[in-house]
Amino acid sequence: MTIAVEVVETSTLGDRSYLAHDGRLAVVVDPQRDIDRILALAGGIGVRISHVVETHLHNDYVSGGLALARVTGARYGVAAADDVHFDRLPLSDGDEITISDEAAMTVVATPGHTFHHLSFLLHGPKGPVGVFTGGSLLFGTTGRTDLLGAQHAHTLARHQHASARRLADLLPQGAQVWPTHGFGSFCSASQSDVPASTIGQERTINPVLRLAADDFVTEVLAGLDAFPAYYAHMGARNAGGADLVDLTPVRVADAGELRSRITAGEWVVDLRSRKAFAHRHLTGTLSLGLDGPMSTWLGWLMSWGMPVTLLGESDAQIGQAQRELARIGIDRPAAAATGTPEQWAAGDQSRLGPLPSATYPELAAALAGRPPRGLPAPDVVLDVRLRNEWRNGHLAGAVHIPLPELPGRIGEVPGEAVWVYCGSGYRAAAAASLLARAGRTAAFIDDSYTAAADAGLPIVSGEGAE
Repeated sequence: MTIAVEVVETSTLGDRSYLAHDGRLAVVVDPQRDIDRILALAGGIGVRISHVVETHLHNDYVSGGLALARVTGARYGVAAADDVHFDRLPLSDGDEITISDEAAMTVVATPGHTFHHLSFLLHGPKGPVGVFTGGSLLFGTTGRTDLLGAQHAHTLARHQHASARRLADLLPQGAQVWPTHGFGSFCSASQSDVPASTIGQERTINPVLRLAADDFVTEVLAGLDAFPAYYAHMGARNAGGADLVDLTPVRVADAGELRSRITAGEWVVDLRSRKAFAHRHLTGTLSLGLDGPMSTWLGWLMSWGMPVTLLGESDAQIGQAQRELARIGIDRPAAAATGTPEQWAAGDQSRLGPLPSATYPELAAALAGRPPRGLPAPDVVLDVRLRNEWRNGHLAGAVHIPLPELPGRIGEVPGEAVWVYCGSGYRAAAAASLLARAGRTAAFIDDSYTAAADAGLPIVSGEGAE
């Protein structure tokens, strides 16, 4: 008998879910809200889901675990110590989950990412195969320890160190590590581009297994940066239990309704690429394209509960965005429209405009008094990256306001013409569209930050001016 582990990636949130099976029965670990992907996978393989388990009450997404268990009749395993408002299979350290006569999972308490975090050791007929680590031991890092409040971060960091060591001691060098977070998720203490790993590899590269407890705690706490504001709503939502998600089509808005929503200051989001937005867009809309982590930034930027209207080139784009937003608890957009900016404006050219973009060489020329292609000379260069990025290096003379803070701090941006940069252009386009909506003259750098030094722009490190 072969034990197989199938990976279901949610790259836009930086997470993975898993389906472990023996060809007949399966266990699902940490499913996302849109469970149709899991159901299709299980159906394609021809396995029945007997158990759904959670490593922890997630902070970065709404779980599909309860809904999946109800649809499939599976038992739903959640930490016994977690205070939840639904019936579940209470799991504690040392419990066993039987998949078949020759396959099982052992529950291991691994506090750190949360107080009641669990990991699941997967056993086959020849012994341990690997471990589902959730937000505990990740690829080259660990889950962050401050999501339950800064007052708990130090204590949880110490727990995280002990938990990772425990897993490493329980498993052989070749055992696979299957984390839920760590692929761009803000639940990760730091980022890693490792695609797969084993316990032996983690012993070599992971600070939590290389550093003494005090050194690890100091290092992990020093590296923590801001995390999305919508995380504050996820734990309570998961403790309450989420129902099946409604992904039926969103109500269509006409040009008049779009005008009214923009005038009212609501979030009308253009899902097209930032290049398409830069060429022409409906004025007053915001650039958060599906070519980047749209749901993360939208959920972080907007006031929770505010109506959201989606604009896309096709129904497929609207459906993709709807799915991504449902994963973070934005269940039903207020309205949507497909087509072109001209259609959204009902042919009124006064409601359309470009959003100028540039490269770092063009920024260097503009700062030298030679703005290209009729672009306005910048009164200020605005860096909208997060604080750790800023400290590691930024353009000399730039003003720093992290993108999540910009909606409430636009009045602090000096000057009239603002050129915005980030790491690649995605966040800069979002920021420039926010500035333009507020009546400012804005352009964004659609270029990799690594090109700034090559363009001769001076880079400085440290705190500098905010």
